[in-house]
Amino acid sequence: MALPVAFFGVFFAWPVAAIVARGLDVDGTWRFGRLLDVLGQSDIRHVLWFTAWQALASTALTLLVALPGAYVFARFSFPGKEVLRAVVTVPFVLPTVVVGTAFLALVGRGGLLDELWGVRLDTTVWAILLAHVFFNYAVVVRTVGGLWAQLDPRQEEAARLLGASRLRAWRTVTLPALGPAVAAAALMVFLFTFTSFGVVQILGGPTFSTLEVEIYRQTSEIFDLSTAAVLTIVQFLAVGAILAVHAWTVRRRESALRLVDAKLTARRPRGAGQWALLGGVLTSVAVLLVLPLAVLVQRSLDAPDFAYYRALTRDDGNVFLVPPIEAVGNSLEYAAAATAVAVLIGGLAAAALTRRDAGRLVRGFDALLMLPLGVSAVTVGFGFLIALDEPPLDLRGTWMLVPLAQALVGVPFVVRTMLPVLRAVDVRLREAAAVLGASPWRVWREVDLPLVRRALLVAAGFAFAVSLGEFGATVFIARPDNPTLPVAVARLLGRAGELNYGQAMALSTILMLVCAVALLVLERLRTDRTGEF
Repeated sequence: MALPVAFFGVFFAWPVAAIVARGLDVDGTWRFGRLLDVLGQSDIRHVLWFTAWQALASTALTLLVALPGAYVFARFSFPGKEVLRAVVTVPFVLPTVVVGTAFLALVGRGGLLDELWGVRLDTTVWAILLAHVFFNYAVVVRTVGGLWAQLDPRQEEAARLLGASRLRAWRTVTLPALGPAVAAAALMVFLFTFTSFGVVQILGGPTFSTLEVEIYRQTSEIFDLSTAAVLTIVQFLAVGAILAVHAWTVRRRESALRLVDAKLTARRPRGAGQWALLGGVLTSVAVLLVLPLAVLVQRSLDAPDFAYYRALTRDDGNVFLVPPIEAVGNSLEYAAAATAVAVLIGGLAAAALTRRDAGRLVRGFDALLMLPLGVSAVTVGFGFLIALDEPPLDLRGTWMLVPLAQALVGVPFVVRTMLPVLRAVDVRLREAAAVLGASPWRVWREVDLPLVRRALLVAAGFAFAVSLGEFGATVFIARPDNPTLPVAVARLLGRAGELNYGQAMALSTILMLVCAVALLVLERLRTDRTGEF
C-alpha cells in the first residue's frame, strides 16, 4: 500500500487541497460561511439536482443498452468479433468535445435527423443521455463482459438440470457472480456522467449545466475561485459518500468463483433467439456507436484532395508552435508512460485490497482510489500548476506532468477491472501452493497471474485508452510545443474557420484509428491459439 498511498497523496490530495485552500482563502482568512452562501443560490441548487439526475438516468440507460452487448461479446463467437470489440471501445477514448460535436452533427440543427425527418434533439436532455451511452458503452461491455466470459457455464447448466428455468438459473447463479462487476461498471459510468463536461456544454446549451461545467465557468469565465472551490468540495464529498456505499455493498457480495479460459465459453449462436439477440446488438452498435464515428470521418473528408489532412503537417504559427500532426506522437508517448504508471500503482493497490482480513484503513482506500474520477479535472489541472511548482517537486517545466495527470484517471480503471477477478480467485489455491513450499512471489506468479492476466491486459488497455482521451486536466498543463490530440482538437474547434474545423475532424479521425489499431493489437496478443498468453 505504501507506493499507491504516496502516489495519491502527492499527485492528487496535495494539488486538490492547494486549489481548494486558495479558493476559500479570502483576505488571508478562511471563510467557511462561503459554503452556505453558494449552496443557498437557486441556480447552484438547480445545477446540483440536474447533475445527479442526469447521471442516474445515463447510468440506467447505459446498463440497459450495453448489458446485452456484454453477454454477446462474452458468450458468442462470430466473425469480426475482435474488430468489433475494438470499435466499441473507440468512442470511450474520444475527447468529450469531439463526442458532443459528433452528436450535434447528428441531432442538431442541419444534422442528419433534421435533414431526414425534421427532428432536433440539441439543447434537450435526450441528446445528452444518448451521447453518454455512446461514450460509456465500452465500460460496461469490457468490465462486465471480461468477467462474464470467464464464468464457468456448467454451473448454470447444473441448475437447469435440477429443474430451474433458464431465467431462474441466470438470476440465482450467474447474476450474483456478476454483481461486483456490474456494480463496478455502473459506478464508473455514474462518475463519468456525474462529472460530464464537453458533452453537456455542447449539447445542453445554456439550459443544462453539470457541476463540472459550472466549475469550469466559475474558474475560466467568471474568475470566481471561491465559488469553484465550494463546488469542488461538494463534488468531492458526494463522490466520496457514493464510493463508500459502493465498497460496502461489494464486500457483501464477494464470493469465490470458478473461472475458466474465456475462449472455452464462447460459441456460435444457436437458434432464432440467439441470432436475433446478436442482430439486435449489432444494430444498436451500428446506430449508437458507428454512425457518429462515420459522421466525423465524412466531415474530415469534405475538402478535396485530403486538404484537411495535408494542412495538419503545416505550422500556420497561430494555433500551435508545431505542426498539429506532432500531437499524435506526443499522445502515444504520454499514454504509454501513463499506462505503465497506472498498471504499477493500480496493480499494487488491487493486490493489497484483495486481502479479506484487511483493516478499515485499507478497505477505505478502496473507495478513495475512485475519487480522481469524481473530482473536477479542471481542479486537478489547476492544482498541479499551483502545488507542483517548488523543489523538490517542481514539475511544471517537465514532460512528466502530463502522464502523471493521465495516470490518476487510469489507476481507478486498473483497480476496478482487476479487483473482482482477484477476489474471485479461490483462496484455497494460494494456501495449497504455500503449503507445498511456494514463496509469496511464486504463489502470485503460478496461481494468481494465470487467472488474472486477461484482466491485467484489459486494465492496461483501459488505462491507455483513457490516457489518450484525457482532456480536462491536460488542457491546463500540456505545453504549447507538445500538445496532445485532445488538446489539439479543442484548440482547433475553438477557432473560427472551415479549415480549423476540418483539421479538428481530421485529428479526431486519426485518434480513432490509432485507438482502434492499439485495441485490435491488444486483442490479438491476449491469447494465442492454445489459449495461453
